[in-house]
Amino acid sequence: MRTHDAGTLRAADAGTTVTLAGWIARRRDHGGVVFLDLRDGSGYAQVVVREEEAHALRNEYCVLVTGAVQARPAGNENPDLPSGEIEVVATTLEVLSSSAPLPFPIETTQAAGDDVRYSYRYLDLRRQGPASVLKLRSEVNRVARGVMAAQGFTEVETPSLTRSTPEGARDFVVPVRLQPGSWYALPQSPQLFKQLLMIGGLERYYQIARCFRDEDFRADRQPEFTQLDFEMSFVDRDDVLDVASSVVTALWKELATHDVGEIPRMTYREAMDRFGSDKPDLRFGLELTELTSFFADTPFRVFQSPYVGAVVMPGGGSQPRRTFDAWQDWARSRGAKGLAYVTVAEDGTLGGPVTKNISDAERAGLVEAVGASPGDCVFFAAGPRRTSQELLGAARNEIAKRLELIEPGSWSFLFVVDFPMFEETEDGGWTFMHHPFTSPTPEWRERFTEDKGAALSDAYDLVINGNECMSGSVRIHDAALQERVFETLGMSTEEARDRFGFFLEAFAYGPPPHAGAALGWDRLTALLAGVDSIREVIAFPKTGAGYDPLTGAPTPISDAQRKEAGIDWTAPPPAPAEA
Repeated sequence: MRTHDAGTLRAADAGTTVTLAGWIARRRDHGGVVFLDLRDGSGYAQVVVREEEAHALRNEYCVLVTGAVQARPAGNENPDLPSGEIEVVATTLEVLSSSAPLPFPIETTQAAGDDVRYSYRYLDLRRQGPASVLKLRSEVNRVARGVMAAQGFTEVETPSLTRSTPEGARDFVVPVRLQPGSWYALPQSPQLFKQLLMIGGLERYYQIARCFRDEDFRADRQPEFTQLDFEMSFVDRDDVLDVASSVVTALWKELATHDVGEIPRMTYREAMDRFGSDKPDLRFGLELTELTSFFADTPFRVFQSPYVGAVVMPGGGSQPRRTFDAWQDWARSRGAKGLAYVTVAEDGTLGGPVTKNISDAERAGLVEAVGASPGDCVFFAAGPRRTSQELLGAARNEIAKRLELIEPGSWSFLFVVDFPMFEETEDGGWTFMHHPFTSPTPEWRERFTEDKGAALSDAYDLVINGNECMSGSVRIHDAALQERVFETLGMSTEEARDRFGFFLEAFAYGPPPHAGAALGWDRLTALLAGVDSIREVIAFPKTGAGYDPLTGAPTPISDAQRKEAGIDWTAPPPAPAEA
């Protein structure tokens, strides 16, 4: 229908006749003539129309325009537009379709609220920002596929309807009409299938995989998400991390003009001890200080704990009392009882509620022990090591945010390795930290049952700017070892065979050593796009409560649908909240 894209016209096109198609973004009336900004996927071009031909035109009308390209009069150029040196004088204009009044303005830098934008996502995507993000996501796919192809990987699609297997979250399930009472599960990941592909001799597999997890509601989480999933045979951890590095390096070089360089590594234990997080943001300092030994003989009952740690807020001693009270509310919102603190005056004396509870020796040595300076504030956490460190790690991030310690446009990449193999459950049992197919590290392979709390797994994450963007591991390829892991998790041989029989059977046929990982494609793309939420890089996202404001899903199904699917519900489920 058109000869050119609107945003591609330049001064060299002056004197030619073109046909353009798109939407009217803006209209300006100037006595006898009307100037229209015509928008299509490539950008904008100014179109000049006689007033009598434009009286019915409104914003977001879809039109077809034919006219002559001419240079704009001197002084009327628009340097903000690539096509700003020219305009198209219309000879014919056809309205392809009209537009109803808009639910929110499209041509504005002030975006509407998320609930409105996502309800009318198709209008939101006409805005240059959201449209450019989806185009960037397409480029992310293109670059990654090129890297994987160059390294000999084969792209394979794995099933979306499979059996329910425990992988760390709840499954979405699908009733099977022809087999009443039986259900498919949507895959939380392609984990089992990609390992089976390794047993099948494919050796190097990848896919940009759709995954589904029925998890608790969270602001920046989606029930369906995408990952770059890959698996390799006859490799170790270093080989997998090299592949992940090559993907990330290519993406940031081509799409962010940034040289990633060699990505450093840090153990899980070091990350928790220094930064209070297994996904530390290294764009700023503020490391944690452990004070367990320092307070070994403290009279302060709160600090008579298995772990005591601190983080310093530079210049934080001058905060007013109401701000310190707000810090307590902040800590309680994270499930803590509060956030103990000490202020350091300019003369070095200590203030705050903790000061009067500790000994004279502790007061005398505290500033040096934590590396504080006059005018600083010291926040403390005491209790179980992990939860206390996580509270301090969150405080560290909040301090950086409030003090604006992160340089805009800066990047931090880190591989975190040697995660614990197991986590203790509330009932005193044990569960896997990643998934039950993760191999112990070589030094723990024969003795992980002896000290489950200390056993390490050959698992690894990639952290970018404090965001977990990849998780992976060396897999168990020995059937006996796999069964020992199941036993450690309290799973009987019968239960393991019932849940994973098809998978364990494959281990009887010469499985190769293999390892792999999955890069979180939504989060990684959001970082490259410079947006705060993964919803911005998804074409039709859901809210943090799992609600789709565009279609209204999820919705109850009819009695006839339930009957046909063989679902015996005595009453229809309640309608979902639109939160």
